[in-house]
Amino acid sequence: MDTEDRSFPALVKEIRKQLTLSQEDLARQLGVSYATVNRWENGQSKPSKLAKAQLVAFCKKMTSQGRLTLPEGERK
Repeated sequence: MDTEDRSFPALVKEIRKQLTLSQEDLARQLGVSYATVNRWENGQSKPSKLAKAQLVAFCKKMTSQGRLTLPEGERK
Protein backbone atom coordinates (compact mmCIF):
# COMPACT_ATOMS: atom_id res chain seq x y z
CA MET A 1 0.00 0.00 0.00
CA ASP A 2 1.65 3.18 -1.16
CA THR A 3 -0.12 6.18 0.29
CA GLU A 4 2.06 8.60 -1.73
CA ASP A 5 0.34 7.63 -5.02
CA ARG A 6 -3.14 8.46 -3.83
CA SER A 7 -4.68 10.81 -1.34
CA PHE A 8 -4.50 9.11 2.06
CA PRO A 9 -8.01 10.26 3.07
CA ALA A 10 -9.47 8.70 -0.09
CA LEU A 11 -7.56 5.50 0.53
CA VAL A 12 -8.87 5.12 4.09
CA LYS A 13 -12.40 5.77 2.87
CA GLU A 14 -12.01 3.19 0.07
CA ILE A 15 -10.74 0.57 2.51
CA ARG A 16 -13.73 1.18 4.79
CA LYS A 17 -16.15 1.15 1.87
CA GLN A 18 -14.87 -2.18 0.51
CA LEU A 19 -14.99 -3.78 3.95
CA THR A 20 -18.33 -2.14 4.83
CA LEU A 21 -16.90 -0.81 8.09
CA SER A 22 -17.85 2.35 9.91
CA GLN A 23 -15.10 4.71 11.02
CA GLU A 24 -15.63 3.35 14.53
CA ASP A 25 -15.30 -0.26 13.35
CA LEU A 26 -12.09 0.46 11.44
CA ALA A 27 -10.70 2.33 14.44
CA ARG A 28 -11.43 -0.67 16.66
CA GLN A 29 -9.68 -3.01 14.19
CA LEU A 30 -6.58 -0.79 14.14
CA GLY A 31 -6.50 -0.01 17.83
CA VAL A 32 -6.96 3.73 17.34
CA SER A 33 -9.79 6.08 18.26
CA TYR A 34 -12.78 6.89 16.09
CA ALA A 35 -11.60 10.52 16.06
CA THR A 36 -8.25 9.42 14.60
CA VAL A 37 -9.88 7.63 11.66
CA ASN A 38 -12.22 10.58 11.18
CA ARG A 39 -9.25 13.00 11.04
CA TRP A 40 -7.44 10.74 8.53
CA GLU A 41 -10.48 10.70 6.24
CA ASN A 42 -10.98 14.46 6.52
CA GLY A 43 -7.31 15.13 5.79
CA GLN A 44 -6.80 16.78 9.16
CA SER A 45 -3.98 14.46 10.19
CA LYS A 46 -1.79 11.65 8.94
CA PRO A 47 -1.08 8.39 10.74
CA SER A 48 1.91 7.91 13.00
CA LYS A 49 4.47 5.34 11.87
CA LEU A 50 2.91 2.79 14.22
CA ALA A 51 -0.64 3.47 13.03
CA LYS A 52 0.48 3.30 9.41
CA ALA A 53 2.16 -0.06 10.07
CA GLN A 54 -1.06 -1.31 11.69
CA LEU A 55 -3.08 -0.14 8.69
CA VAL A 56 -0.69 -1.83 6.25
CA ALA A 57 -0.82 -5.10 8.24
CA PHE A 58 -4.62 -4.91 8.41
CA CYS A 59 -4.86 -4.33 4.64
CA LYS A 60 -2.52 -7.24 3.91
CA LYS A 61 -4.62 -9.49 6.13
CA MET A 62 -7.88 -8.41 4.47
CA THR A 63 -6.33 -8.74 1.00
CA SER A 64 -5.08 -12.27 1.74
CA GLN A 65 -8.59 -13.19 2.93
CA GLY A 66 -10.01 -11.86 -0.33
CA ARG A 67 -12.05 -9.19 1.43
CA LEU A 68 -10.09 -6.19 0.12
CA THR A 69 -8.82 -5.33 -3.34
CA LEU A 70 -6.44 -2.41 -3.74
CA PRO A 71 -5.09 -1.25 -7.11
CA GLU A 72 -1.50 -2.38 -7.86
CA GLY A 73 0.02 1.02 -7.11
CA GLU A 74 -1.30 0.89 -3.55
CA ARG A 75 0.12 -2.48 -2.58
CA LYS A 76 3.42 -2.74 -0.86
